[in-house]
Amino acid sequence: MKKAFVNKKYCVACGCCLTTCKMGAITIPRGVYAVIDDVKCIGCGMCAKKCPASAITIKETATDE
Repeated sequence: MKKAFVNKKYCVACGCCLTTCKMGAITIPRGVYAVIDDVKCIGCGMCAKKCPASAITIKETATDE
């Protein structure tokens, strides 16, 4: 299963990922950096493609089987 991860050091809280995510899995609390909701994220990668700071990566995660 794939999920998006935010590197807080690079995130500039521009909101590009927020408006791109069709699942509503991204928030920017207090305008500091983007936060991904692991439950809502489907790992599609659209947020990573849209991020101008390259702060979001898509990684394979372990499954609970």
